[in-house]
Amino acid sequence: MPARPAATVVFASALFLLAACRGTVPIRDLLDDPGRYDGERVRVEGRVSGFSFGALGRGAFQVDDGTGKLPVVSERGATPREGARVGIEGIFRSVFTFGDRSGAVLLERDRFDP
Repeated sequence: MPARPAATVVFASALFLLAACRGTVPIRDLLDDPGRYDGERVRVEGRVSGFSFGALGRGAFQVDDGTGKLPVVSERGATPREGARVGIEGIFRSVFTFGDRSGAVLLERDRFDP
């Protein structure tokens, strides 16, 4: 019987770790249903493309994950260079939806290694 409590602890630990490891959301999913994710903390990863600039403690760049492109606003100032692979966690904000177009932005809270 002593193996049962140990197995329970291992199982509970595995569930905790799985819950803590949040996956990334494809940018296409964010843009296809922006109302679902508006105000939510999400993670995306991809390459910096299109633009990247930073100054005076603020910055902006665009991430392309192959399914879509999403602008990221950062309070870090130092933005990654164009072509760099990045992982971003932040608050997704839907700006507009007009016909088949959706405008949105990710307010960066943290970066992670993709």
